[in-house]
Amino acid sequence: MIRIPGQPGQDLCDSHLGVSRRDVLRVGGSSMLGLSLGSMLQLQSAQAKEAIVGAGGWGKAKSVVLVYLQGGPSHLDLWDPKENVPDNVKSAFSNIDTKIPGVKFTENLPKLAQVIDKATLIRSMSYTPNGLFNHTAAIYQMMTGYTTDKVSPSGQLEPPSPKDFPNFGSNIIRLKPPQEPMLPFVMLPRPLQESNVVGKGGTAGFLGKAYDPYYLYPPGDDLDMNKMDRINVSDLEMRADVYGDRMKRRAKLRTVINEGMPEVDRAVKDYNLNAYYDQALSLIASGRARDAFALEQESREIRDQYGRNTFGQSLLLARRLVEAGTRVVEVVWPK
Repeated sequence: MIRIPGQPGQDLCDSHLGVSRRDVLRVGGSSMLGLSLGSMLQLQSAQAKEAIVGAGGWGKAKSVVLVYLQGGPSHLDLWDPKENVPDNVKSAFSNIDTKIPGVKFTENLPKLAQVIDKATLIRSMSYTPNGLFNHTAAIYQMMTGYTTDKVSPSGQLEPPSPKDFPNFGSNIIRLKPPQEPMLPFVMLPRPLQESNVVGKGGTAGFLGKAYDPYYLYPPGDDLDMNKMDRINVSDLEMRADVYGDRMKRRAKLRTVINEGMPEVDRAVKDYNLNAYYDQALSLIASGRARDAFALEQESREIRDQYGRNTFGQSLLLARRLVEAGTRVVEVVWPK
């Protein structure tokens, strides 16, 4: 469909149908604007290229950071205050204007209100528990896109299962692995948890453990202001007695063994063990992942700006991880 930018109309949805009589009439009327059919077709071609290649901001995202406020403040007291409603569903806080005309936040979010025009605000999201009004069912559907009754007869509080549908992050890294020798998917500073059920909706499920997130759960209470200073990623460090050349020799020895025992290599081919070994070797040898976790490399001012607490330092770490090449980071609201 031929459309002048800024005018209402379908945006190239029916471009395969060619030019219709209505389009020709529209072009005829456009001659008053000094636009010929040739220039209109040229304009349409430019629009088509923009739709394919992408305008500024179109499909440019390389990473996802999910800030999951499990058990956090009510949306009524944040970005969805209700007006002209009974007191029992109305925020106790005052409303303030935002950058978007007609959209109100509560007074708790003055800074976010000034930049919300750069984000997409969705207030209509809900979940379909099929009568199962519990947090675990909602968390599972939000993180996987499927209801718990697909994997659990009761849909109630049950531990994670290999039959679970995968967390969205697991799907992303399976379809689009990171380009750098970096952890593809990280969850911190604690797992998804409801009651005594830990991790439901936070695994790769039937995709297999290869697509599970790297779980970073520093020890200590979430209220401990120094908890994130005790990050332990020793599994990403090369042992002191295994220097670079020695590691290369070990990798070469593995290759020789695989080539000398083809029947074993064929037996484990479907498990992609070679790919996992290579990924692990790259992670340890490059030091990229290890350096990303080094919060002490940030200036005192930056760390103070993010907040000297578990949540603030987790957000800072999420930023460092995506800058280093991690595809998906999930930051779960501390207890």
